[in-house]
Amino acid sequence: MFTGIIKHQGIIDGFESSSDGARIRIKCKEVAQVIEIGSSVAVNGVCLTAVEIGKDYFEADVMLQTIKLTNLGEYQAGQSVNLETSLRVGDELGGHFVYGHVDGVGEVISISDDGDSTLVEITYPPELTKYFAPQGSVAIDGISLTVAKLSNNSLTVSLIKETMSFTNLSDRKSGDKVNLEVDMMIKYLDQLYGSK
Repeated sequence: MFTGIIKHQGIIDGFESSSDGARIRIKCKEVAQVIEIGSSVAVNGVCLTAVEIGKDYFEADVMLQTIKLTNLGEYQAGQSVNLETSLRVGDELGGHFVYGHVDGVGEVISISDDGDSTLVEITYPPELTKYFAPQGSVAIDGISLTVAKLSNNSLTVSLIKETMSFTNLSDRKSGDKVNLEVDMMIKYLDQLYGSK
């Protein structure tokens, strides 16, 4: 489990595909020094397990299904990814509960300045519509954000300068794919009380 508060960015140092999926290598000294083999790390919002660790990198195996359902397969060496180590008992929960289970992939429509903040509009798969609400939570590439506006199959989030500087959203442009995870509490409520 994660919070969606990104404290580190890593650089993809390798992505080796195989018939079973892929092995991804990510350079990030700060993360490599605090995790162990078997530790969970959210990589662009995707929960992966560290299977090899070096002084300044870690590697994780990525299943074919994960490549199919997320944007990880589109990344190339040299690109940055958002990293978050798993939540520990006693840690501050500054964002919202993020599980690292991507619900869909969205596409950046536009990025624009709005005074001291940046507005990012993103499309989402129609089947996720019922899980979004204004001022509700969403994780975008693992970042805990608040929905500022909803339109037909798109949502807009407003980012402060700190979020832009600590995450890879500063590298995004129109047409880029992003991982989306809806608020798990809303999914549970829908399961309990939604239309059958």
